[in-house]
Amino acid sequence: MTVAIEMGHTIAGAPAALDLEELLATRLLVQGNSGSGKSHLLRRLLEQSAPWVQQTIIDPEGDFVSLGERFGHLVIDAEEHTERGLQAAGERARIHRVSTVLNLEGLDAENQMRRAAAFLGGLFEVARDHWYPMLVVVDEAQLFAPAVAGEVSDEARKLSLGAMTNLMCRGRKRGLAGIIATQRLAKLAKNVAAEASNFLMGRTFLDIDMARAADLLGMERRQAEAFRDLERGQFMALGPALSRRPLGLRIGPTDTSPRNGTPRLMAMPEAALEDARAIILAAPPPEPVRPQRRAASPDLLDQLMAAKSAALDIRPEPVEPPISAEDLAQRRERVDRVLRAVLAEPDAGFRVIGVLYQEFVVRCRIEGLASVVPDLPAFRRMLTRARAGLGSDVAQDDAWQDVSVRASLLPEDMQGVFMMIARAAKEGWPCPSDAAIARAYGSHSLRRARRLLTYIEEQGLIVCQLDGTGRRTVTLVELAWATAPGDPNAEEAEQGSLAL
Repeated sequence: MTVAIEMGHTIAGAPAALDLEELLATRLLVQGNSGSGKSHLLRRLLEQSAPWVQQTIIDPEGDFVSLGERFGHLVIDAEEHTERGLQAAGERARIHRVSTVLNLEGLDAENQMRRAAAFLGGLFEVARDHWYPMLVVVDEAQLFAPAVAGEVSDEARKLSLGAMTNLMCRGRKRGLAGIIATQRLAKLAKNVAAEASNFLMGRTFLDIDMARAADLLGMERRQAEAFRDLERGQFMALGPALSRRPLGLRIGPTDTSPRNGTPRLMAMPEAALEDARAIILAAPPPEPVRPQRRAASPDLLDQLMAAKSAALDIRPEPVEPPISAEDLAQRRERVDRVLRAVLAEPDAGFRVIGVLYQEFVVRCRIEGLASVVPDLPAFRRMLTRARAGLGSDVAQDDAWQDVSVRASLLPEDMQGVFMMIARAAKEGWPCPSDAAIARAYGSHSLRRARRLLTYIEEQGLIVCQLDGTGRRTVTLVELAWATAPGDPNAEEAEQGSLAL
């Protein structure tokens, strides 16, 4: 079935239609300076396609929340939910086929990136049975897939850019059709923009942006000047879902409107200068008065100082006894026990590190270990070892020094998987199954576990082999450690019983 979405009219006055079926397979990129009508275009597309396909909108400014009243979209205020909660919400939205608006208004740039990445991750990681077609609209996409590092942390940028790359590069097979809008192509990561096959280019003024827009539309450089002459709501269209040749079109009206409309000129209020002076330059409100402590008399102050000196002369300074090696080993074992208890929770493998660390600190305090609680970087290293089934004493074992060095060649989130495989190889246990690898990586996806093994093998650290029965063996390069054959499709519980 072909569904044609009416976007407006061409410059010649003919109806301008968009093939929704083709759009689901080829994705869309919208560019235009602020005020060119990008948000209006997205709103028109969403309104026209709402009866036909599930939608979700990543909305950094809260412009699209009005779709909830008119078309029944579920508005999710990201400020009220954790990253884990938003990931679960994304999964459930796909399972139950509910259109959503992720409202990121009120969050700073880093938290917007983290929460959008979590929600997109939930959409992406849902089981194959729920890969229903969905339009995923990302307004101001340069915020979530920046071409260069900004003021946010590298971790937040990596999470957000990875989620956007998955959406545009690998989302099609999962039914996700990415629609991204940006003010400038130069600010958008190239690997994200390059995956779109349909383009709607609006008004832009910078030479570099006009040149890139002309290249994408197959226009000659001398024709790039035409982008300066486009009016608000006018776009040049190209792509299999729009037109086989560059086509000028004007976007039609919408049924809903954003909460923050375009500013309009208003008459200035009539007020006398003296009234304005009295209002603007009025004295600021008084600061809250803090109660002042009564000053002690000189005689009383001398008495207090003398009493303090006498107490210091009488009381010996406490000397903390040195910690013996045995006590240090016991504390380390208690800390490892606390960490194992945290990881024993059913969903511990899929929770973000910040939440795990908070629970770990609370449990350590309950156990009386507040003085030896590691900081967050040390906790990350402990977590990597724990997910591999290793304790803190591994750092003292010479046999694992080479393994740790090799693991450091991988991204931090993959090191635990590598060390888990290394342990199985050293002990001669069966090769971990895809389910065990996915859990150690913090994912539900068995496909991701297999891709992870492929990546580690491409780095020259391991060699994977399958025997005639489909059982897998992994050998560590140069160390000559090899796992016993293991079933990649085994359940995690079964795998654990074999290891024991």
